[in-house]
Amino acid sequence: MRFSPILQKQWIEEHTMPVFVGGAELNVAKALAAWKQPVRYLSVLPDNYISKEIIEALLEEGIDSSKMILSGERIGTYTLPMGADLKNAGVIYDRAYSSFSFLKRGMINWEQVLEGYDWFHFTAISPALNPDIADVCEEALEFATKKGMTISVDLNYRAKLWQYDKKPTEVMPALVQYCHVIMGNVWSAHQLLGTQLNPGLNGEGEKDFYISQSELVSKEIMTLYPKCNVVANTYRFSEGDAVRYYATLTNTNSHVVSKEQYTSTVVDKVGSGDCFMGGLIYATLHNFTMEQTINFAASAAFGKLQEIGDSTRQTIQTIQSRY
Repeated sequence: MRFSPILQKQWIEEHTMPVFVGGAELNVAKALAAWKQPVRYLSVLPDNYISKEIIEALLEEGIDSSKMILSGERIGTYTLPMGADLKNAGVIYDRAYSSFSFLKRGMINWEQVLEGYDWFHFTAISPALNPDIADVCEEALEFATKKGMTISVDLNYRAKLWQYDKKPTEVMPALVQYCHVIMGNVWSAHQLLGTQLNPGLNGEGEKDFYISQSELVSKEIMTLYPKCNVVANTYRFSEGDAVRYYATLTNTNSHVVSKEQYTSTVVDKVGSGDCFMGGLIYATLHNFTMEQTINFAASAAFGKLQEIGDSTRQTIQTIQSRY
């Protein structure tokens, strides 16, 4: 759950604070469900009335949450001021001793969980919590591979979460080797996979330079991880309160760039990347062309910047109208 106080003590004086149910994988699931794509979500929650209300709400949104595990004592949370960025140093994580953090290999019947589905998605946030969760992620990937599922990962890097005795580059490569679709950007790929990072990538270079660098890094990733056949890179540059956004998509034969979009105001930055991932999965499942896929995913992510909360409520038609 995300707590989003309005600072300057307003949350104290008004005795109120918005709370959002979310998380990187759940935000993807919500986007896909909103676009009428069958989707199942798995996590671990304590056995109490708050958890039951969350599960009921997910079912009402069209997300199959029937395999949720009820154990432990608490739901993980983080605090982020309204309108701030998750990459901002001000984020406060409170995920120690959460129900999810106690998950271990052997606790999940993956045959049952994955039955009836053909795509498995996870993010780098989960294995960042502790070694046991990283091990559970690998267990899931082993089963998904045996079932012949398409596997995707979002390389979202959160430095404050990687606090155990292994560096991200000692954990993530073993998981990414299972993946067919990889999303991130040139910076997160460097932090999590150890790929090259041109020193000129400092937020001030020309667009053509960033586009060329994403192609180089994408091809490096596909060489390092032979199962990977497509890599997406997103670029979101903040200019004061404004945001400039575009993305690239690379496979063994093509490298395409989305339409660049710009907004002078942003409502909520949380979940934009998750919305991109949802768009990438949806477009791939529906056999969009490379150009249609990158434009759909980028447009979905850009539109999410104008929505409060963690997940999107955009329609397919609204997303497609922007490109």
